[in-house]
Amino acid sequence: MSHSFYVTLFSFLFVFIIVNTANAQRDFSKWQIGVNGGILVYQGDLSKQDIGSYQTVQPVGGLYISRVLNSSFLLRTNLAIGRLYGNDASYNSPSWRQKRNYAFTSPLAEVSELLVWNMFSNNGNELAQRFSPYMFAGAGVSFLNVNRDYSKLDTTYFSSSSKTFNGLAADIARIPPRAVLVLPVGIGTEVYLTPNLSLTLETSFRYTFSDYIDGFSLGANPDKKDYYHSHTIGLLYRFGKGNKLGCPVIKR
Repeated sequence: MSHSFYVTLFSFLFVFIIVNTANAQRDFSKWQIGVNGGILVYQGDLSKQDIGSYQTVQPVGGLYISRVLNSSFLLRTNLAIGRLYGNDASYNSPSWRQKRNYAFTSPLAEVSELLVWNMFSNNGNELAQRFSPYMFAGAGVSFLNVNRDYSKLDTTYFSSSSKTFNGLAADIARIPPRAVLVLPVGIGTEVYLTPNLSLTLETSFRYTFSDYIDGFSLGANPDKKDYYHSHTIGLLYRFGKGNKLGCPVIKR
């Protein structure tokens, strides 16, 4: 992903906040906007560890808008743009990975709707405390453009009668999905910097129903689906002034 995307994204958010801060009214106090950035971790047939391929992490950037329902829950519409990458050659063991040598890349654009639960019922900083952990879950769609590479397969190691070779032939005949359903679930925490501005830290796992996010299935491991997750840091801005939900502030 080009650096210009992040410059444009952060510039848009900065201008948007500056323009609206002076005119923020109590009517808009239940709305929040955020931006984040971090890494995407691919987890599938081309990753050795169950936790994903941290050898091939890729950048991700996001923008979202949230509607506060009450002090405990909010709805969040989320956009994430990034890239997925996996490569057998990233691993020296087991030795067959160097011989199979599959690889893939895919840009990713994900749109999702999340229900966020603030564990301390502190969506409007009612408790006047600095840290505010939360959990979230929802559903969305990831748009992909998978480019798989099997050109380095060692055909002297995998014979034409092998499961890998025959499975690869079946995979090649199948077009990878351009869109997949994802079920995001994750945890995060807000660190209040000002009444209107917070730092956010999040980890989000995406469950999918596809084994072709990396373009391979029968020629690899058809018994497991492909997944991905992200680790991000960002900024969250709340519109309005003071207590956002009209409740008395309880200081500790």
